[in-house]
Amino acid sequence: MPAKHAMHESDVRAHMGRELKRNSQKAVEDARQRLTSSSGTRSAFDFELIDEYASSRLSSVLAVPALVLILAVFASLWVSPFAAAGWAALVIATNSVAALLCRRFKRTDPGKFNAARWTTTFVAAETVLGAAWALLTLFSFIGADTVPLQVAMFAMGLVGIASNAVTTRTLPPATLMSTLPIAFTVTVILALSGGMLNWSLAAVTVGGEIFFVYLAKQLYNSDLETVAHQAEKDALIGELEEAREMSDEARRHAEQANIAKSRFLATMSHELRTPLNAIIGFSEVLQSELLGPHQVPQYKEYAGDIHRSGQHLLTLINELLDLSRIEAGKYDLNEEAVVLVDIAEDCRRMVEMRAKAKSIELTVSYGANLPKLWGDERAIRQVVLNLLSNAVKFTPQSGKIHLMVTRSRDGGQMISVRDNGPGIPENEIETVLSSFGQGSLAQKTAEQGAGLGLPIVQKIMELHQGRFDLFSKLRFGTEVIATFPRARVMDALAPVVEKKNKLEIYSEAG
Repeated sequence: MPAKHAMHESDVRAHMGRELKRNSQKAVEDARQRLTSSSGTRSAFDFELIDEYASSRLSSVLAVPALVLILAVFASLWVSPFAAAGWAALVIATNSVAALLCRRFKRTDPGKFNAARWTTTFVAAETVLGAAWALLTLFSFIGADTVPLQVAMFAMGLVGIASNAVTTRTLPPATLMSTLPIAFTVTVILALSGGMLNWSLAAVTVGGEIFFVYLAKQLYNSDLETVAHQAEKDALIGELEEAREMSDEARRHAEQANIAKSRFLATMSHELRTPLNAIIGFSEVLQSELLGPHQVPQYKEYAGDIHRSGQHLLTLINELLDLSRIEAGKYDLNEEAVVLVDIAEDCRRMVEMRAKAKSIELTVSYGANLPKLWGDERAIRQVVLNLLSNAVKFTPQSGKIHLMVTRSRDGGQMISVRDNGPGIPENEIETVLSSFGQGSLAQKTAEQGAGLGLPIVQKIMELHQGRFDLFSKLRFGTEVIATFPRARVMDALAPVVEKKNKLEIYSEAG
């Protein structure tokens, strides 16, 4: 437990270190982006904001000329139509130049984007456009009816400020330069004209400039936040994609390592069994004194130790070989019709001597007239032997073990082994069922085994489309149940009764 706790703490520290390093790198990258940005934000956002400005200006390429023509017709009520037309032509021309620059920007390669140069270009174009709009104040020098003309000029100036402010909202310097000339000239002309009405209109013009610049700033912040959220979303998608690729790569490496491990275990297990069989055979010869009695009595005891150790090692190797074959998908079932009760009885006799040595009472309960089962006899025998061996191994002296073979609730067949041993803690059940996993009881009592019995049982039952369940409670014992599905039970078919027509019977009798 201390080792696991230390590993957990080291993993937490490593994770915190990676997070700290990632946050530091992100902060440095953000600072670098802001230092290299022309808008005071991240330089990666400059392109998006200018692109949004270009899109907005291009989307109004027809709306602005239409608005200017309407204002020119409106102004022609007080000034010469030629003067109004000239002003409209100048505004439309400068607006067209700005639109052409925006179209040129759209065709620019984003990889060669220069934020400072394009910002300067668009601000200059918007300054010229704002100056063209500001020329409407010349109408006050050539118009006849002064008061209505000044009111009309005030209205046209507010319209120009509003349209330019909304169109250039994502480029704050352009917003200021496209609206300030209009507001300044209209305010000056109205203020110089004198009178409470003109001064009021001048004040409203200044207020309108402040309001629309503020509105444009708010829209700019909103667009900037949208771009930032989009960038964060793209970054998260990129991180998720990178994490998925890393996970897939790790999974592929793990699968390859697992296959390599299984092949290694299968090869080594096979190679080890050949010399081990010779060791077991010769030790058995020495133990039985077939070649004559030993001169030293301890030699017979040593031979017995060698034989028992060899048998234990052979069992472990066979378990490793079975597990590696199952994990590698090369464990083929040799299926046939078997009698589950007969297999269980054979396995009971095999462990009976070990149970008597510990004074364990081994009882059985077999269902009557159970039909045959379609399965691998050797694999099923291994399942029953593993379950009984575990029960005998961990049941204390003078304990009880009950073996039951009967029908399951769904019509299949099941094998149950129940003991009154010490039980397994709930938090250790998952460990016991994992490969090479051993509970605290096995570790304290130093029971021999590699922790492969129950995992092999699980996998064999999966190959038979069955299930394996383990129920345990401390100081009350353990029950393990291996259930075979109904589809593998070879129930006898009901006899077919052929009913003949009475007319046919009479005709045959006659």
